[in-house]
Amino acid sequence: MSTPAPLTAAQRLVAWRRARPRTPPLTRRTVRVRGLDFAVWESPAVAGATPLLAINGGMIYGHDLLWPALAPLAEGRQIILYDQRGRGETPAPPGARSARIEHDILDIVALREALGMTRWDLTGHSWGGGMALLAAAADPDGVRRVVTFDAVGATSGWLDALHARALAHLAARNATDAYDALAALDPTAFFEPDPERHATYSRTMYPAWFHDQQMAVAGPPYTLSVTGAAVAAQLRREGFDWRERYRAIRAPVLLIHGEADALPIAEAEANATLIPQGRVVRIPEAGHMPFFEHPEPTFAAALDFLAETDTTSGLP
Repeated sequence: MSTPAPLTAAQRLVAWRRARPRTPPLTRRTVRVRGLDFAVWESPAVAGATPLLAINGGMIYGHDLLWPALAPLAEGRQIILYDQRGRGETPAPPGARSARIEHDILDIVALREALGMTRWDLTGHSWGGGMALLAAAADPDGVRRVVTFDAVGATSGWLDALHARALAHLAARNATDAYDALAALDPTAFFEPDPERHATYSRTMYPAWFHDQQMAVAGPPYTLSVTGAAVAAQLRREGFDWRERYRAIRAPVLLIHGEADALPIAEAEANATLIPQGRVVRIPEAGHMPFFEHPEPTFAAALDFLAETDTTSGLP
């Protein structure tokens, strides 16, 4: 008998999703936080389980970048998603072109308080993973655990090499069209807060985030955000160093990272050396979104970690 061909990433994802419970419904509400009306979505509350806030990356996008992708994390707990200031359905702040990521971190802490939650868990993807870590440092008593998916590094050095790494990644996979489109863009153009340039770059970069190029068929929507573009441009232009803040994180942190990510797994390993209770889970043959390419080990690691008992409080 011939050996069956291994499943593609898309086939694995479809088969895994079919075996999971139905995606829970989300309820939308508006929550006033720091002078803005934030759009917030919640799955049904689960008594006795710590709620989980999910923070999307992409800098210019809304919460739907993560939903229903992270729906398995809602099994056994309430999951909360929101649109960051000036993204999705949350209005832009005054002076949006002066927005900084520090404003987003203050929003996360204030959102917990506005929702009346004493303590919650945090998860985030990419830039959202960085936001989750910064929020854990800023709100040590309010954050129980943090799990990140391919979070950004603690310093901005990886950004300088990202464009070249993405091109090499596409070349190695013979993704000629995607390579040519990305090679035509000048990454230094995104030092300026031009929403159209940031939207174009995000869509053009999308194929480089996958190990399996068949997963890159449908990219993110063409999204304009003055606020998100301002934050992204400031980080690229000025750089950042969050190492001291990462060292201040008291919560246990799980850093899940695809081994084939254009954002190198070395950044996750460096983050783990800074975070007192940080550890890394490597997902082989996965790029920037391991929850798509290898959902079973990715969610197993995340759910097991979130289910661990907090030895300080005894809370699940």
